[in-house]
Amino acid sequence: MENGLKQRLVEQARAEGFDACRLCRPWDVGHVPERLAAFLGHGYHGQMGWLAERSHWRGAPQVLWPEARTVIVLGESYTPEDDPLAVLGQKDRGNISVYARGRDYHDTVKKRLKRLARWLIAEGGGEVKVFVDTAPVPEKPLGQAAGLGWQGKHTNLVSRDLGSWFFIGSVFTTLELETDPAESDHCGSCRACLDICPTDAFPAPYRLDARRCISYLTIEHDGPVDEALRPLLGNRIYGCDDCLAVCPWNKFAVAAREVKYHAREDLIAPRLAELAALDDAAFRARFSGSPIKRIGRNRFLRNVLYAIGNSGDMSLREVAQRHCGDPDATVADAARWAVGRLA
Repeated sequence: MENGLKQRLVEQARAEGFDACRLCRPWDVGHVPERLAAFLGHGYHGQMGWLAERSHWRGAPQVLWPEARTVIVLGESYTPEDDPLAVLGQKDRGNISVYARGRDYHDTVKKRLKRLARWLIAEGGGEVKVFVDTAPVPEKPLGQAAGLGWQGKHTNLVSRDLGSWFFIGSVFTTLELETDPAESDHCGSCRACLDICPTDAFPAPYRLDARRCISYLTIEHDGPVDEALRPLLGNRIYGCDDCLAVCPWNKFAVAAREVKYHAREDLIAPRLAELAALDDAAFRARFSGSPIKRIGRNRFLRNVLYAIGNSGDMSLREVAQRHCGDPDATVADAARWAVGRLA
């Protein structure tokens, strides 16, 4: 294999818009099956049944594609321009996770990965497969094995160069390229991410119970949220950034180069009353091109109504009242709960 191919690959990745490029072997994550089994055994995955159904692939990337010899792990910054937690104090507004305030990253990252993969084939031959988030690939462990970052106490990947705000994509190739050293843990005694969690979703450092995680509850969880957890959601209507936002390593984060990741003005602090008025067609139109569209109007409205109930704003009581007879049982339940909270 040509000695300079890896260096040219890293340079090409940068040219495509990626902020980091590291390499490892598919089998460099031998600890994953045991940890994944423990996670599933405790039921921490909640309703995310696909984690259990595809655990044989998610735990061992070499099983997913036995011919692969190298995994190229890419990182792309989406660092916000302002304080992502500022909206939490505006109770009549909804707080949306930073990654979902712009265009859907899946499309953007995958296009970059495909272009990089085509370049690699042209330069070095071999076969490739690209993945970004939606496939049963342990991207965070692979990222640590490749030296992109390490899985912090909040279980997300942290980088000494990019902080916490970056997307991860990967290119699997049959080429045997030179790898990078794995990254070590640099969390030290810090537990800022654990202490700020509103729902106490971390049973221990490096362990997450998704059933209590606001990102899971507002995005993946179908049906009513446990009434004991609803007040803790605050005005978070799609995802949660608290544990990411307080990480000290963010002082090294680089600004997002891709303008598609910059927040849409109407998604930085949208009014809850305005969001509650969206019917299905209006919801689809407003969130076209956004990852929020994936959860559908009913689940999104459920979240908005919980936020209204937590707002303490009596002017929003009538807004919630209008949905008490909603055809969707979960939405109607959320509306009645909000009305009761504001009574």
